[in-house]
Amino acid sequence: MSSVQTAVPDGAIAIVGGGIGGVSLAIGLRHRALGPNAISALELLDPAAAEVFHKLATKNAFSSEEATWINFRKGMGEAELIAKVETKDERQTGLSSIHRARFLNALASLIPRDMVRFRKRLVKIQETEGKHVLLHFDDSSQVSAAYVVGCDGIRSCVRQYVLGLENPLDNVTYTRKYVYRGLVPMKTAVERLGAELASNSQMYLGPNGHVLTYPIDGGKTMNVVAFRDDLNNKSWSHANWVLKHRGDNMRREFEGWGRPVTTIVKMLEQPDQWALFNHEPAPCYQKGPVVLLGDAAHATTPHQGAGAGQAVEDALFLAELLGKAKSHGWGFMNAFKVYDAVRRPRSQLVVATSRTAGDTYAMRGLAGSDSDLLQAELLHRFDWIWEYNIRGALDDAIARLQGEAAGKPAIGLLRKLLKELRMRLQTGLVSEDRRLFGGWSFSWHKS
Repeated sequence: MSSVQTAVPDGAIAIVGGGIGGVSLAIGLRHRALGPNAISALELLDPAAAEVFHKLATKNAFSSEEATWINFRKGMGEAELIAKVETKDERQTGLSSIHRARFLNALASLIPRDMVRFRKRLVKIQETEGKHVLLHFDDSSQVSAAYVVGCDGIRSCVRQYVLGLENPLDNVTYTRKYVYRGLVPMKTAVERLGAELASNSQMYLGPNGHVLTYPIDGGKTMNVVAFRDDLNNKSWSHANWVLKHRGDNMRREFEGWGRPVTTIVKMLEQPDQWALFNHEPAPCYQKGPVVLLGDAAHATTPHQGAGAGQAVEDALFLAELLGKAKSHGWGFMNAFKVYDAVRRPRSQLVVATSRTAGDTYAMRGLAGSDSDLLQAELLHRFDWIWEYNIRGALDDAIARLQGEAAGKPAIGLLRKLLKELRMRLQTGLVSEDRRLFGGWSFSWHKS
């Protein structure tokens, strides 16, 4: 089959990937003719995006639990409360769950439909002699762009190019944990667990595992995510990362837990089993005119609920930096460089601390199974993620970009970031079509 090559306008940015990061960046760039933290970043990207989230989100059922992120409980016995962890934002966000596909579809509606091309998978990237980037897709089409942002997930082809990997899954690590996932009608869950446990977010901690439940679908369904450590295996031995019909395995692995947990696992007839992977720290998120964002840059485990939030933060910072670079003539390459330097430490720290959070929940952390020590850790473990001063960090990044453009890198800001990173570690804690919007030219691929 002959290939079809399309060139996007000079200076155009190709966004590869149809997840939360790619969609958020497309929305953010569109509104820069030249705005807990995931929601704050969405509001800064585009208030309409934040409104989409609030419209679709499901929260805890009890008004007294509105600000509750998770009630951490003992998994053995009668689910004694260890710690009630609450968010401290003005909206009392608590644990706000949202259907990923519905959220993405609603966000994508903020982007003109004829800008987006679906069912295209990137298979290869080339940098041409003219300093443009040539994208090869599995349908034999090709696109040439001046700049590329890879938002194509943990199996990222763009990451493979940026890091010079032999295979997209190089640098991806099995975390020696897996989860059983399933859904229970809320009516059934309330009948068997009681309304308090069923309709508000709970996490049951136990030896080498934990069980998370929370309401979804407008409160009509209880979502169940049961985590287990896989301490006997250093690698995932199955070809697929998701295994079907694993009910017997799950029930066997949670034998001997307390009544609430055994009741929960009995309600899941045939849950799926998902292996958990993350990225090892990348030495960079940028190679020339190509940059990584979201899971393509720093795929993480779900133990801190911060993966999507980091993708949105990435999108906000990159959109803001590119907007300033365009309006002031500071150069997109300088914007990419500053984005890499500013976002890499924080996002990689989220990945690292997510791993240790999973160990804490499985009672293999420093607190062990001691309820007092667990409470002391859990009550403040997430503060540095949720209370991050996004606006202040953006201002620092813009100042650094201005310094880069003037040929004077902001060494003081770099030292500040390195100091913060050391402190955190010490405490454990693109498309065949395109449109112009306000002078911007970009295209987005759902890959």
